[in-house]
Amino acid sequence: MSMYVEDLRELVIRPTLNLLGQWSLTAENLLLGTAAQESQLGFRMQSCNGASTQLGIYCISPSTHIEVWDEYLITDPEQASRLRGLASQQQFLKSPHTELITNLSYATGIAWMIYRRNEPTLTEHPQLRELANYWLDYYSTRDTKTIQTARTRELELDRFEKNFRELVLCDKDDLAA
Repeated sequence: MSMYVEDLRELVIRPTLNLLGQWSLTAENLLLGTAAQESQLGFRMQSCNGASTQLGIYCISPSTHIEVWDEYLITDPEQASRLRGLASQQQFLKSPHTELITNLSYATGIAWMIYRRNEPTLTEHPQLRELANYWLDYYSTRDTKTIQTARTRELELDRFEKNFRELVLCDKDDLAA
């Protein structure tokens, strides 16, 4: 069972991006598309895409989680503090990767940092294909060795668009919230 997209948008993604000082409609739609692509909006919360080490609605691996903290957030203590504020006080210390499954705001923040660490230039009103390219270029949890050919790349982009249309837009044509 996947989650209701407008609840995820309005109650989790938008407030999290606002707290991080990173809100834009493009960022919001990109994170919705990422959750739709990676876990079908929460249909799979663990073992996403056949890999047992990808966790939560954004299918973040423990190694990527650590990299975000150790290689990116270490350079931005203010943003790191905001993100750490989203994590539960005691559970994060006991099992930080579990937060990727149980804490939607924290997982959303980490997912956004995965994009931000790659410094993509997001356009204000992207077409759906642009969102798909952002996902594939800066986020995709797919094995990059399998996306070597232009045809395979096109298939991945088509799959992102299909998931976005079916799960986020529910076959509407408008990317705006």
